[in-house]
Amino acid sequence: MVRNTKIMKLAELDKALDALAGAPEGFALGCAALAQRLDREGLDLEIREPLLWRKARAESDKGRVPLSQQFRAEVESILTLDRVEESRLARRIEFARYRMEGSLKAAGLTADDLSCKTHCPPGAVMPGCELPETVCRRWRELHALRTEMVERNLYLVLINVERYSHTTASQLDLVQEASGALYRAVDGFDWRRGLLFRTYAVHWLNQAFRSYLYNFTNTVRVPVYLQKAMKHVNDARTRLGDSKASIEDIAEEAELGEGLVASAIAAARSSRSLDVAFDESEEGGGRLKDILWQVDQDDPYTTDLEDVTLKGSLGEALGRLSERERFVVQQRFGIGLQREHTLAEVARQLGVSLERVRQIQVRALNKLRNPTLRRAVDPFLN
Repeated sequence: MVRNTKIMKLAELDKALDALAGAPEGFALGCAALAQRLDREGLDLEIREPLLWRKARAESDKGRVPLSQQFRAEVESILTLDRVEESRLARRIEFARYRMEGSLKAAGLTADDLSCKTHCPPGAVMPGCELPETVCRRWRELHALRTEMVERNLYLVLINVERYSHTTASQLDLVQEASGALYRAVDGFDWRRGLLFRTYAVHWLNQAFRSYLYNFTNTVRVPVYLQKAMKHVNDARTRLGDSKASIEDIAEEAELGEGLVASAIAAARSSRSLDVAFDESEEGGGRLKDILWQVDQDDPYTTDLEDVTLKGSLGEALGRLSERERFVVQQRFGIGLQREHTLAEVARQLGVSLERVRQIQVRALNKLRNPTLRRAVDPFLN
């Protein structure tokens, strides 16, 4: 069945929504009634081309330049919204959301059904899409409006990302996180409060920046509470004027527990790739692996470079077991052996029953579940 393709221009929609906006408390009911009327008349909303809110760029701006500069030039070509345009776009988004929810309800679906499907792009139906065509169209209308709001506020990302230029995080990664956060800001924005979108969105941008810095800037993820504690530790060192101040002095100055200070300092150790050049501006500069590489070895990497190895950790863990418990665990899980052994095979070697071997194994594994050893033995407990 081919759907009616009559289109309602957004300018016409704005007239109807502007009238409803005069009484904000009744806007939702008005949107529901308007959506029902459009459904009866078989009207789809206009989906605007992104070029309509972009300025023409000179050909000289489209050459081979770094990706960050390309993004900046692209954002600078986007026309920003004034207060009236922004309010109207926010009302369109709210109306499109009401209408999409109505189409989902009519189809017996929920928002979860929509989120777990392959979404159709704004311009066409994705081949093999299992959603009803009406639902796909309503999603495309909503997504196009949300994308317009996001794109026309991308300048906020460039403004606010500069505050984090002193960090080690890639600016492109931060921009990516912030761009996704703008969609969340669009979904939570309420035009009735009289605020500009940028006032509300900045909160989401900073949250996205901080979340990325806390979770992804370290090779090994450090818990947020330790990263915050390290900030207090660094501030205390600055006030003390001693970068090598003792843990006791730092704890007293920062008003933190000595254990927390010690944990924060231990977690703040930096890491460096063996393959990264010391001077990244020089092509082919010296690398850490060139210094650590031993001439008599074919590979610059060896387990000797690790602070803790699986072999050493397992050795420490097994050392906490009795001789019989250690024998059973090694046999059952093939630790240091060519294969794993069954309960029956271990029982024959020890001259005991299957149940007795099982009891020894359970007792040994319970000992190995000590929190300090858990990470090392986890692969053998699954």
